[in-house]
Amino acid sequence: MENGWIKTNPFKNIKFRMNEVEAVYLDNDELNKLLAKKFDIERLEQIRDIFLFCCFTGMAFIDVKNLRPSHIYTDGENSSYIQKHREKTDILCNIPILQIPKTIMDKYAYHPCQLRENRILPVLSNQKFNGYLKEIATICGIQKRLTSHVARHTFATTVAINNEIPEHIVARILGHSNTKMTQHYAKLNIKTISNVMKRIESKYAYQS
Repeated sequence: MENGWIKTNPFKNIKFRMNEVEAVYLDNDELNKLLAKKFDIERLEQIRDIFLFCCFTGMAFIDVKNLRPSHIYTDGENSSYIQKHREKTDILCNIPILQIPKTIMDKYAYHPCQLRENRILPVLSNQKFNGYLKEIATICGIQKRLTSHVARHTFATTVAINNEIPEHIVARILGHSNTKMTQHYAKLNIKTISNVMKRIESKYAYQS
């Protein structure tokens, strides 16, 4: 139309819309199954540990794969953080390291991946990672299809939002440029909504 080759817009009456896909994440019971499971096979234990690391940091697969000791810093109060630009967006993330990911990092402190490659965790290819996660889900009795994306959704929903971490803080941890992106990852469950409503109810009294 701008070049004068056609006189009318052929797409004028066409409307596009996006159908939102329901995010898959683990609830507390499923997360605790993974935390408590003992594996006899080393490769499955490593994959489980890396998946849990993502669940408690919100990091994407590629960011965990490229995580180096230089990305870890400790403040004056002896609290440790991951400070790293996301590979996908180049947005800087500041992630407080909770006890579970700290324990996982310590567990692999002398693993060959760190000694030879200067990487914190022994991360395999994404294809193998997701393949072994299917095996882990079956062993743990989890009916959901586990992927690296599920771990990130689990952090946003079960670990963060449903423990009432404000959405703008979750966005900073996930490396999102705005909270609209975070809303796709994080879903409030009914228990959290109920707890919030009960706190509201406790502030008021009705005399019949």
